[in-house]
Amino acid sequence: QVQLVESGGGLVQAGGSLRLSCAASGLTFSSYAMSWFRQAPGKVREFVAGISWSGGTYNVDAVKGRFTISRDNGKNTVYLQMNSLKPEDTAVYYCAADLARHPGIMTTSSAYDLWGQGTQVTVSS
Repeated sequence: QVQLVESGGGLVQAGGSLRLSCAASGLTFSSYAMSWFRQAPGKVREFVAGISWSGGTYNVDAVKGRFTISRDNGKNTVYLQMNSLKPEDTAVYYCAADLARHPGIMTTSSAYDLWGQGTQVTVSS
């Protein structure tokens, strides 16, 4: 069945790093833009970073210079490398696929058709 599965979350101290992975199955992965969103307790889900089918990337100001999104189409996997983590980065991180194939990278959650179940990232101190 078509699905996305995130992994790589955990507990890390401020200033540390984590690498999140999102493995896709049941779809032609290389045809779709992929993005990472996050949701902290009591807050709305927000866009973090996205990568188009052609490899172009975009991320929000809050994570620029710290987070890097990439994809490996051969492995059907999208990654989020997170460095210099801050307590405010604490959230559940979700990956999403734009099955409608909007041009460019969409930053609203409603534009995405397929979601993973999320992986928890907790940054202490």
